[in-house]
Amino acid sequence: MWSTALSTGLSLGSMYALLALGFHITWIVSRTVNFAQGSAMMVGATVGYSLSVTWGWPLWLAVPATLSFCAFFGLLVERLLIRPFHSRGSDAWLMATVAGGILVDNIAMFTFGKEPRQFPVGDLRFSLFGHPIALMSLLIPLCGLAIVLLLTLTRRYSRIGKVLEACVQNACAAQLMGIRVSRVIAAAFAVSAVFAGLAGLLIAPLFNINSDMGTLFGLKAFAVAILGGLTNASGIYIAGLLFGVTEAVITLYFGSAFTQMFTFSLVILALALRPDGLFGRKVRIKV
Repeated sequence: MWSTALSTGLSLGSMYALLALGFHITWIVSRTVNFAQGSAMMVGATVGYSLSVTWGWPLWLAVPATLSFCAFFGLLVERLLIRPFHSRGSDAWLMATVAGGILVDNIAMFTFGKEPRQFPVGDLRFSLFGHPIALMSLLIPLCGLAIVLLLTLTRRYSRIGKVLEACVQNACAAQLMGIRVSRVIAAAFAVSAVFAGLAGLLIAPLFNINSDMGTLFGLKAFAVAILGGLTNASGIYIAGLLFGVTEAVITLYFGSAFTQMFTFSLVILALALRPDGLFGRKVRIKV
């Protein structure tokens, strides 16, 4: 029981972290987030299912095609739902991305259908300390960890990381230095949607796929992003694991009926004690 709960919690937590890292990368570049992130995860799961199962594409072709479609979805979100409002200093992008996510969910409902579907994969398992563990339960945390390391190294040591920091600190100065800030922001939203699509592909074999699956997942991912600190990629990953394991333990001892109640109560308590997140830092502004 404990091994199953732990593996399920780590898988869920890593999926939340992948979604939350999408919030992270758009926030550090543009100080905006995409509240249709959960819908991007649903798009990844449904498009991947359609290409691989319905149309019979091989996985080596279906996965890159799905992630490319998610990247295009992210570009559309930035161009149609973020840029028109953010460029004028308006916060209306908040409601625009929420409305966009609802629109995409309903389009998926009419095209993909209402019935939940299971992504068929082989039941690959291995034994850990005498307990059988599904291979997918290990693959999701490893993918999340690899992405966190890549993001951290990119921001600290690469030229792309310096470009990102320049766009955040002073967009006007970055433009004067020849950096196309609008393209950097658009690329950030594309990468954000790719993270969400990857999360959808990885979680699809473990949970049923349906058109509204991204709503609650997106809400939990945003809670994870706030808990970990929007500017801290490693903190978000750790917060995601803690969130997922907490959910699994609560479900194990109290049942699924109490999972959301207890989990979000703990989120409220944590934010009351640490308003900047468990791993966030207060930003000091010199005047």
